[in-house]
Amino acid sequence: MYKLIMPQEFALSVFDITPEKLKEKGIRGIITDLDNTLIEWDRADATEDLIAWFQQMKDAGIQVVILSNNKEARVKKFADPVGIPYIFQAQKPLGKGFKRALALLDMKPEKVLMLGDQMLTDMMGANRSRLYTILVKPVAQSDGFVTRFNRFIERRVFKYLSKKGIKTWEEKE
Repeated sequence: MYKLIMPQEFALSVFDITPEKLKEKGIRGIITDLDNTLIEWDRADATEDLIAWFQQMKDAGIQVVILSNNKEARVKKFADPVGIPYIFQAQKPLGKGFKRALALLDMKPEKVLMLGDQMLTDMMGANRSRLYTILVKPVAQSDGFVTRFNRFIERRVFKYLSKKGIKTWEEKE
């Protein structure tokens, strides 16, 4: 079970992920969650830093697509102004949304990174789809109602990892 939800890497934020690091791994595309991965779940617009990060990826030839379980209005309001394609109501961790994102990118799974803040949705779905996975620290300390249950499970996983001596972003702070 742990293997299914474990990321290959932990990062404090998306800003720790650079085109150079991705190219070293052969990554040419990014599928990213929206809420608490890129921005707080209750913030509508991209920050200036995030807009610059998107541009940095674009300039390096790395394509980005947003894969969110949220409703279209929420995802569209964020994605359209920054020109990022998106998939809403993805039903992660089910594979359908990941397949659609791979089709949008027109890439094989081994060339694509999944960025997310939740093990039970983002990492599980991406691992099942054979993507490279990075779990980022959630950008907000609060969560929506459904996500609170996932965080409860994740805290147990982090305790287990700590006992096993496996470093996460919690140890990077």
